[in-house]
Amino acid sequence: MSHYNELLNEKEIFFKYMGEKYKVFFNSNIFLRDIQYAVRSYFENRGINLKYPEAEKYALELTDYMVKSNELTAVSNDTWKVNFHLNQEQKVESIQ
Repeated sequence: MSHYNELLNEKEIFFKYMGEKYKVFFNSNIFLRDIQYAVRSYFENRGINLKYPEAEKYALELTDYMVKSNELTAVSNDTWKVNFHLNQEQKVESIQ
């Protein structure tokens, strides 16, 4: 399975993980660099080291998909508004 497909299949887990460091909640803005660094960190915790261009590519592919599915709304080329809710009560301790 490709890393992009992993992100799609584990979107909720990924965004909960991202929400540990960056504020991700309904109607908030998220930024390309935050998603890129979260993608990189997410995979590093799994023992997979992505280079910055790879992480950016996956971040852009993920956001494009989520704009098309109306989960994000583009505000600019590198900023999106969140159109979904996360249950932030549970913290993601570790991803294995």
